[in-house]
Parts: sequence; C-alpha cells; structure tokens
Amino acid sequence: QIQLQESGGRSVQTGGSLTLSCTSSGDTFRNSAVGWFRRAAGKEREFVAAIGRPSEWSDADTYYARSMEDRFTITRDINKNMLYLHMTDLTPTDTAVYYCSATPPDTLVRVGAALLPHFSYWGRGTQVTVSS
Repeated sequence: QIQLQESGGRSVQTGGSLTLSCTSSGDTFRNSAVGWFRRAAGKEREFVAAIGRPSEWSDADTYYARSMEDRFTITRDINKNMLYLHMTDLTPTDTAVYYCSATPPDTLVRVGAALLPHFSYWGRGTQVTVSS
C-alpha cells in the first residue's frame, strides 16, 4: 500500500514562493509516476504537475497544467524518497489544498494527459493560502 505525506503548506503573500514536499514509503518514487493536484474551496480537484517513473523513458519526463507550467516546477529525489513542487509568483488563485499523488507501480503510460486517470494513491493534502 502506497502512503503519501505532504508538507510545506503555509500562508504566503502574493508574489511569494513556496516549496511543497511529499514523502512516501518504499520505492514509490522509483516505481510510480507521481504528481501534484490541488483543490480550491468549492471547486473540483485539478491537476498541477506530474513526473514519470524513471525507467522506460527519461527519468525527467514532466507534465504540467498549462496555466502553471511557467511558475511551478516538479522535481523528485529518489535517493531521499522525496517529491517537491516549487511554486513561484503565487497569487490568491493558487490558494488550495495541494495533494501528492501516485500511480500504481509499473503503470505503463507515458507522462501526459493519458496518465492522469491512473493517479489513484493520495496524501491528505497540505494547505496553501496566498493573501493579497
């Protein structure tokens, strides 16, 4: 069973930066594609960024929601068993609970829109609040 735990959420001001972290048990970040999603109050969960498993394809394959690709960066440190989301130029519209997610191990779908339905393991989320 994959377990994910986010951290790093806090209140920041508009224009600020923040890095979220996610840790997991076992070899999740080696065997699964992992990513970040978010849910703002009263809205549905939306995709933020994903990074593929470091095996069949480049271990740096990433995919972003178009509205965030210029400001957010997803990185992974397999040796530390950590996933990160670096966020810059934050605005109040970025206020949300951010979730770390993973696909089942060995999911053979390349990082991209087709991978999104395969995210099935979730952390409990970390709150990011951006004030104006």
